[in-house]
This record gives sequence, C-alpha cells and structure tokens, in this order.
Amino acid sequence: MPDFRLQSERLRSAAAARGDLSSYAIWKRTGVAQSTLSRLRRGVAKPTAETLLTLATAYGLSIDELIDRTGQTETRGDVA
Repeated sequence: MPDFRLQSERLRSAAAARGDLSSYAIWKRTGVAQSTLSRLRRGVAKPTAETLLTLATAYGLSIDELIDRTGQTETRGDVA
C-alpha cells in the first residue's frame, strides 16, 4: 500500500503567494487547525482526503500537487 504525506513546501509556497505566511493565516483561510497543520508538516500525521481537498481548494492546487507519495510499487497489468 502506498504511503503519502503532505508536500509542506508546496503548501507553504502556495499559501505565501496568497499572503498567508503563518499557520494562523492558513487556519483562518481554510479552517484546518494549526495543530493539524503542524503535525502534517512534520510528517507525524497523514492528511485526510477532506483536509487535502480543503487545502487544495483554498490555494488553487490539485490534491496530487499536495501529496508526496512514497513507498509505491509499480502495478503491472500482466499477471504471470
């Protein structure tokens, strides 16, 4: 199963472009708690689909742009 985490640098960059330079500013725009943002940035927690959608919508990003996928193995259609 693939593992994923928040691309915190991409979020920070997109937030800064909108003038949101702190977790407080991101919280005010998105409603995502500062403690949640902190855990996501540190990689202690994985983002939920709802959180990703909220952040992506607020900052004009796709969900794919906000996640860093690790531990993925390529799945092939042909099975021996």
